[in-house]
Amino acid sequence: MSAIEEQLARVDPSQRVLLLSHCLRPSQTCPGKYSKQGLECPPDCNEDCSNGRLRRLAVKLGYKGVCIAPGGRLALKFVKENSPQGIVAIACHKELEEGIQGVKELAAEAAPNPAIVVVPLTKDGCVDTEVNEELALEMVALGCTLPSGEGRA
Repeated sequence: MSAIEEQLARVDPSQRVLLLSHCLRPSQTCPGKYSKQGLECPPDCNEDCSNGRLRRLAVKLGYKGVCIAPGGRLALKFVKENSPQGIVAIACHKELEEGIQGVKELAAEAAPNPAIVVVPLTKDGCVDTEVNEELALEMVALGCTLPSGEGRA
């Protein structure tokens, strides 16, 4: 485990946020709707997608929030509003680099830098992208215990 992963593992899930790229959604069948908070999955969503599985796991673990963002600006706004101590970010390399820099700038203005664990996309291109989902689920769950009787997403 890397030093930043160890740092995140010590952060209670209630002080973490999950940032997901909207491009992980299946573009032809996703029932989600865009709002000022990003892509919002309907409560009864049956879509079998990475965003849904990752979001459900973060919610089960008690994460402070999940943002499925269409871009870095919205993700940074979400981080600023939630002031997390830990962030798991899943996006393309370009968005991850810009996002980390943006979070560092936010932290310089206020609180200390949160632990930021990133999982880059394995296939990018802004539509129907892919991530190593097993690795992403592992990073979301670092240092966490699921409530008894709960399975993974």
